[in-house]
Amino acid sequence: MNKKNKYQKLVLSLVFDAMGLVSYAIPGLGELFDVIWAPASAYLMTRMYKGNKGKIAAAVSFIEEAMPGLDIIPTFTLMWLFTHVFTSSKGAEKTIEV
Repeated sequence: MNKKNKYQKLVLSLVFDAMGLVSYAIPGLGELFDVIWAPASAYLMTRMYKGNKGKIAAAVSFIEEAMPGLDIIPTFTLMWLFTHVFTSSKGAEKTIEV
């Protein structure tokens, strides 16, 4: 993955996490937005991150958006950090030969 695509995902993650906070900005209508946003966020997560990692992140995102009071957790940004900062790349793995 090139750096440009990597940082485009970061920007999208920040935007999607901000959209998840809309329920705090609009009292009364926020809960209705969460009903629509929870499955949408899960779908977007599967599109951004492929494989089992994306499926697990989608389930977490859905639950986080559907449960009241958890909207403040930046699920997309945390997934980006997990993928691009905290996880080592395949080429960087070192093996020890005995």
